[in-house]
Amino acid sequence: MKSHLSLDLIAPMQAMAREAGSLLMKHFQAHVKIEYKGDVDLVTVADRESEALILERIREQFPAHDVMGEEGARIETGSDYKWYVDPLDGTTNFAHGYPVFCVSLAVERLGQRVAGVIYDPTRDEMFSAELGSGARLNEKAMHVSATANLGESLVATGFPSHKRHKNPNIYFYHQITLRTHGVRRAGSAALDLCNVASGRYDGFWEFNLNPWDTAAGVLIVEEAGGRVTDFSGGSFEIASRETLASNGLVHGALLHEFKEIFAGRGLEELPSPVGFAQDRKRD
Repeated sequence: MKSHLSLDLIAPMQAMAREAGSLLMKHFQAHVKIEYKGDVDLVTVADRESEALILERIREQFPAHDVMGEEGARIETGSDYKWYVDPLDGTTNFAHGYPVFCVSLAVERLGQRVAGVIYDPTRDEMFSAELGSGARLNEKAMHVSATANLGESLVATGFPSHKRHKNPNIYFYHQITLRTHGVRRAGSAALDLCNVASGRYDGFWEFNLNPWDTAAGVLIVEEAGGRVTDFSGGSFEIASRETLASNGLVHGALLHEFKEIFAGRGLEELPSPVGFAQDRKRD
């Protein structure tokens, strides 16, 4: 049953994402030139062209809607509808020729996320969700995993491209690595969320994500039967900068680990590289 809130947004959103994805692949195969936003953050001509294309399509088809885009697109008129546009999530991967990136589009109505689409052009995978209608991967119903034991879980995280020295995530990475089957760090938060929704991952967390990083993916996880909160178990907020997503079954265990890590309890000591070097010499 279709959500009466979404105005049949999914089909045009998918068309926009496919068109933008095709544009990205042309640039990807041509090895685009990299520009830097700051000390480490980079942007490519592909980011800018993809956002311009998507913005043009939104203006053609939904001229009264507001827009927030990663590369600077802003339309703020007080509309009931607001788009969150990430024209290229995974820019660093893209710029280095690593094929893990996507286009992410989400629409809110009166502050509630009602439609989300994430397209991976390297694998031709279209993830989508509509409020109250479930989540789909290439038009087939998609569900989170049934893994209930944290020790058997495969989870994912991400690290910031700048101010890494001010981010504590290395401690979370270390602790969660020891308590799960493994932690992956692929470089695209939107695709990480899709991988939770599709059951490939059992959980995902990241600090300081932006609204355009999470708006579509969070809806897709929730509609696939998963759970998304902040790091304390509170409601996920688009501006909270804390994202913890899971299949729901291991969520409580992840929250417990986060609580312990934030409190500094039970932290395993990181192995010393000096001691490791000495052991190498002995061997």
